[in-house]
Amino acid sequence: MADIAESTLAAMVVEDSARFERRILREPVGVVGVIAPWNYPYLTAINTVAPALIAGNAVAIKHATQTLLVGERMVRAFVEAGVPEDVFIALFLDHQTTEDLIAVGSFDFLNFTGSVGGGRAMERAAAGTFCGLGLELGGKDPGYVMEDADLDAAVATLMDGAMFNSGQCCCAIERIYVTAPLFDAFVEASVALVSDYVLGNPLEQATTLGPMANRRFADEVRAQTAEALAAGATAHIDGARFPADDGGTYLAPQLLTDVTHEMRVMRDESFGPVVGIMKVADDDEAVALMNDSDFGLTASLWTADADRAARLGARIEIGTVFMNRADYLDPGLCWTGCKDTGRGAALSPLGYHSVTRPKSYHLKKATVA
Repeated sequence: MADIAESTLAAMVVEDSARFERRILREPVGVVGVIAPWNYPYLTAINTVAPALIAGNAVAIKHATQTLLVGERMVRAFVEAGVPEDVFIALFLDHQTTEDLIAVGSFDFLNFTGSVGGGRAMERAAAGTFCGLGLELGGKDPGYVMEDADLDAAVATLMDGAMFNSGQCCCAIERIYVTAPLFDAFVEASVALVSDYVLGNPLEQATTLGPMANRRFADEVRAQTAEALAAGATAHIDGARFPADDGGTYLAPQLLTDVTHEMRVMRDESFGPVVGIMKVADDDEAVALMNDSDFGLTASLWTADADRAARLGARIEIGTVFMNRADYLDPGLCWTGCKDTGRGAALSPLGYHSVTRPKSYHLKKATVA
């Protein structure tokens, strides 16, 4: 973001002649509010903090209650590096006070990363203030494995995308569609890979899967899984291989087949180490299922044909189309989504547009005799 700042914020010169100077400049919006989530409290926050400060704004950051020290120490680091104390501050607020500050116009732009319910609360609070909003509200990101995919690479990447950080990523892979010829082999290889994970203390070197952040988050994953099994889904991971699963925050991973979109595990955000895998007949069925979601953050397409991936990507209601990779944030591209995933764009040159506003200059020069 620092590297592209000069070119992104440079004046757009329409005319610079003897008679007229016409240009568009971008000015800071004023005060940028950042409400950051607990799961990636530094990385999600810095995506807005950095361009906001570089563009000349003041920034106020509020973190989730689980990660308050991150905001405090981030501000301390910036101040020690030379940012004036009144330019970047950390706020410690409850939900109601946060909404009250928004409602009275305390912010000129607000970036919120969190739940759909939280995003709706931000919109209600900001109603009538004309404060710009950037909302990233989660996902139910699909993977689609086509018949010409590199099976080993697809299994390794999609399972990592589903299980990394115990599935507690907004762009985690939460549902997978596999073409019929590869379905059995994909499931078999995925089960073998996930069964070898080691659930345990993340401070121990042998651990490959850590706990969830809160008991209630783990209980939601358990509930979705149990409901799916009761409705006819098949579980493929033997829980006995994961003795660290204590019924609390330590939760064994799970792969489910025989799932349908009538099950919450294929529709609601799970945000945990469970993924449903469905067999599809062709691209049309895969696209229909990928679009059958309230969310639209990323999709991971697996094929050797880039043109095919691009054609499918044009049909998918999504913010980012990946081919042969998943769960990856590229700062050169905008991070965005649609539907209940929210609105707005972070990173890339577009990330600067959220924290600046355009101002036009139309200057008629004096006529020289």
